[in-house]
Amino acid sequence: MKMKSQLDRRRFLQGVGVTLSLPVFESFAASSSHGSNSPKRLVCVGNHLGFYPGNFFPKEAGKDYTPTSTLRPLEKHRDDVSVFSNLDHALNGGHKAVHGFLSSVRKEESAGFPEKNITLDQAAAEHVGSATRFSSITTGIGEGTSLCWTRSGVRIPPVNNPARLFQALFVDSDKAERDTERIRLMHRSSVLDALRDSAGALNRKLNAPDRDKLDQYLTSVRDVERRLQMSKEWLDRPKPKSPIDDVLDEERRHVDEMALLFDLIALALQTDSTRVATLEIPLGFRTAELDLGSYHGLSHHSKSEDRVGQLQVIEAFFTTKLSNFITQLKEAQIFDNTLIVFGSGMSDGSKHSNRDLPVILAGGGIKHQGHVICPKEDHKRVPLANLWLSTLHWFGVESDHFGKSTGTFSPMEIG
Repeated sequence: MKMKSQLDRRRFLQGVGVTLSLPVFESFAASSSHGSNSPKRLVCVGNHLGFYPGNFFPKEAGKDYTPTSTLRPLEKHRDDVSVFSNLDHALNGGHKAVHGFLSSVRKEESAGFPEKNITLDQAAAEHVGSATRFSSITTGIGEGTSLCWTRSGVRIPPVNNPARLFQALFVDSDKAERDTERIRLMHRSSVLDALRDSAGALNRKLNAPDRDKLDQYLTSVRDVERRLQMSKEWLDRPKPKSPIDDVLDEERRHVDEMALLFDLIALALQTDSTRVATLEIPLGFRTAELDLGSYHGLSHHSKSEDRVGQLQVIEAFFTTKLSNFITQLKEAQIFDNTLIVFGSGMSDGSKHSNRDLPVILAGGGIKHQGHVICPKEDHKRVPLANLWLSTLHWFGVESDHFGKSTGTFSPMEIG
């Protein structure tokens, strides 16, 4: 279903016969009745190896579901959380398709899409623009899980050093460092100008396929220019004071890094250093630190009770950290203006399946409906991209499509 008017966006996130609504707002425009002092925020957390379905999905629909082992740590936030079943992007490829979680498009097929394989977070970041020091913050453990992609099809690697992130958020550069950065930005800007002029002259001599390739290149140039302009605007503005002690550059266990990155994301949102953040949990997350076997090895569980039992511990650890993060946002009084996406582009790691993805939404001031079960039938199935499109509307992005979306997430689409 296509969006016909701005008023249609008031029907945000409609589940099986029940609306997940935002009754406080008059519209989904960026200038909501909350005003500029309550900006929208988006946080996306992606886990490469998915979640064992039996540990994740409840059996009952609605708010009165019996929590599974993975959802149990979120019990105190039950009224602020929605769990979705039977949503995916109809992608295949196992590990090679995980990167499509927030885009609905595999990079290998992105050339056929006008916005390539841009991800949910980056579409929201473009909407924020230079309103904050960082249009988005991408974090992760180790090398991450290829979660975030720009509209030019370029992967954004995560910041995986908490000390580096702390410095970017709270430590001001001295004048000499700022002057060096200013020169670097000016030099890069002049190079981009020359490249753009040369490309413009070349365009007149190319055939249609080559013009398409050049257009992709110019899109990348424009993306770099936009980021450079944001850097210039914020270069001389002082950073906020940190409410916590300095984070030092030292070796940490993965379990400690994850908690610290959640803390720093919460502070980044609270200080309005950014309004869009992501956290990537990789295939190589070190579960030996939890006295468990190899995470990747356990994901190939073959329904072994021992391995499934160990996965319960790992997955409950992840949702415990999510629960703590929600508590932090509530204490900072920004939870109702922050929508959290939590899930994976992999469902069952043992099968390498990208169908029926585990998806949780939390916060955002919406009326959560507990466990929302969407139709399983192929002719009725709802693309996960429809949920992402509705999320962008909630954020204030004016768009009638996202990736492979067929409309917004509404009861008209899910029977």
